[in-house]
Amino acid sequence: MKNKKNKSSSIAKVLEVIPIAVQPPINHVDLRNALNNLSAKEWIPETISVWNQKGLGAGHADARIEKEHPAPFSYTDISRLIRFFTKKGEMVLDPFVGIGSTLKACALEERKGIGIELNPRFAKLSRERLAKEVGDIFSTVGEQTVIEGDARKVLKTLKPNSLDFVVTSPPYWSILKKKADHKVKQARVSHGLAKDYGSDPRDLGNVEKYDEFLVELGAILGQCVLALKPGKYMAVIVSDFRDKSKFIMFHADLAREMEERGLEMRGLKVLYQRHKKIFPYGYPYAYVPNIHNQFILILQKPK
Repeated sequence: MKNKKNKSSSIAKVLEVIPIAVQPPINHVDLRNALNNLSAKEWIPETISVWNQKGLGAGHADARIEKEHPAPFSYTDISRLIRFFTKKGEMVLDPFVGIGSTLKACALEERKGIGIELNPRFAKLSRERLAKEVGDIFSTVGEQTVIEGDARKVLKTLKPNSLDFVVTSPPYWSILKKKADHKVKQARVSHGLAKDYGSDPRDLGNVEKYDEFLVELGAILGQCVLALKPGKYMAVIVSDFRDKSKFIMFHADLAREMEERGLEMRGLKVLYQRHKKIFPYGYPYAYVPNIHNQFILILQKPK
């Protein structure tokens, strides 16, 4: 009995000096997490490669300004990206800010934002949107900057290695310049809404050839890379599209273009647009897809 007791006592002493790995609570923010403010419970669902796009709905009061843009992007989806790839107080850039979805997301998520917009009307609507849809409820509204101008020039004024995240949905070449189809006629022309970005020759939507457009877009995003801090990320939201009968793999072409400019692909998300209407494209002669998804390219600047 004595030997047994001594043996138990020895084991207990050994256990006192052996550190036991304890699983942290699922809502615990790991101190090693330098990327964001998310707990394990919040982090894991964001790594799923397919997201359902979440919009406010056409009837929502805050959708009025959003509808003025021919290709708006939901600030709710941008918020998810901002929450994952930044911490509160960090700096986010959108070089094609449109009507300010990224800046609205930054204000709501307590980040600082810079948005560049070539079109004066859209730049004005961005400022109006921040004032009306966010207002003084969040102190970070004053930390959102809308810069009206050509991104090619504006980006040269940004300090190198100063940005924590770049997120944008750039023009998809000249697809908005096409003759109005069923969708455009029903959703925009019939309501007197703009169906493209305008006639400014500096606009990427007015570049005639796809290859030239791709190089121009790559050059602008390449300038963003210079302003991005080492190890930080860029998320680019794009969609594949048709040019007459040819199907353009825009997301793949852009990924290759950006890898040549110093970014490394880290993943690809599919953003499922399940709310979109279906139109009789191609019927009854040929297969023409109803494209109901976008892609989010996740790229990183090497450390």
